[in-house]
Amino acid sequence: MTTIGDKWISWAPQLRSVLRIAAAFMFILAGTMKLFAFPIGMPPDNGTAQPMTQVWIGGVLEAFGGLLMLIGLFTRPVAFLLAGEMAVAYFQFHAPQSFYPIINHGEAAVLYCFLWLYISAAGPGPWSVDAMRARALARPRA
Repeated sequence: MTTIGDKWISWAPQLRSVLRIAAAFMFILAGTMKLFAFPIGMPPDNGTAQPMTQVWIGGVLEAFGGLLMLIGLFTRPVAFLLAGEMAVAYFQFHAPQSFYPIINHGEAAVLYCFLWLYISAAGPGPWSVDAMRARALARPRA
């Protein structure tokens, strides 16, 4: 006899995919804000980042790395790279203002850092291009 708890646990891989997709969507918006002023530009003037600056490179990583996370392609190495980007963002821009993330407004950077680190270790889940590619490679050839 299975309990509702057993059924819920069986959905963990799919929920990992949902977590990755939802986080990637929001992460992409952080990048498009910096690169394209979409859906809004960067504070204080709603502008975009100057090309080849550190903020612009962060925007490229967020927009295009986020897109790869959204579809689940090259998930593990890209997630590891994005975790590193978020660690740099936190320690370079937020931590000097205060030790506490709630004060230095670094909550998102910390959460994304650990989320991408987790995804890099746990994988993208079954609803991803990586999983589709793995299933295709595992099929016996006729």
